[in-house]
Amino acid sequence: MRALRRAAVILAALTVLIASLAIAGLPVFVHPQTDPLRPADAIVVLGGTAYARFDIGLDLAERGYAPELLISRSTGADDPVMDKYCARPYPFHVDCFIPDPWTTQGEAQEIARQTALHGWRHIIVITNTPHVSRARYIVGKCFHGQITMVASPADTGLRYWAWMYIRQSAGYARAFLSPGC
Repeated sequence: MRALRRAAVILAALTVLIASLAIAGLPVFVHPQTDPLRPADAIVVLGGTAYARFDIGLDLAERGYAPELLISRSTGADDPVMDKYCARPYPFHVDCFIPDPWTTQGEAQEIARQTALHGWRHIIVITNTPHVSRARYIVGKCFHGQITMVASPADTGLRYWAWMYIRQSAGYARAFLSPGC
């Protein structure tokens, strides 16, 4: 009887903990702060395999939000889908890069290098919804101008969101422990 009661208490405590973490993560991962669009010096699309974000970057550049489009080829140089974005001519300047290191921090470091070359003061950064808050934090460590964050749609489903909570939380921990850019 005691063991059963103890198991019920542990299960209830775990349920409360998981529910609390899920609720606490809503404004960070599910409904992050995004910003109203306005013209910028460059549009930066952070990498990933949800290619919709790259289409958003192209659309914003075509609509004149910035004369520069910087795209992270975080899927690698051998990804033929990325050639749609990186190997075609456009009426605006497109620059694609492979981040080094292969992380959001590597992408932020490339933003800092490009800023040093071009003097950017305001950038639009596009990434998937659960990554917006962490990307803002990491990019902000390397880029000291104005950042407009844009969220591309995220997948749905409990498995996806459970994975995003774990992945983004671990990424936040690593970012907090990494000093500077």
